[in-house]
Amino acid sequence: MARVNISLDAELVVEVMVLAGIGSPQDAVEAVVRDYIARGHRTETRTELTDRDLRDIDAKPQ
Repeated sequence: MARVNISLDAELVVEVMVLAGIGSPQDAVEAVVRDYIARGHRTETRTELTDRDLRDIDAKPQ
């Protein structure tokens, strides 16, 4: 797996560590990124079903 090195504001990382109860800055940042990705997938799933239902309604002759 490829690695990326970035600089972050230490206060942001510490806040995430405290809120999530994670002791490692690396783990805290990874948790935030994974949560963001999972949230995006959940949103895609919900909107896809809604979009599909709306397309089905629009496709029916009136």
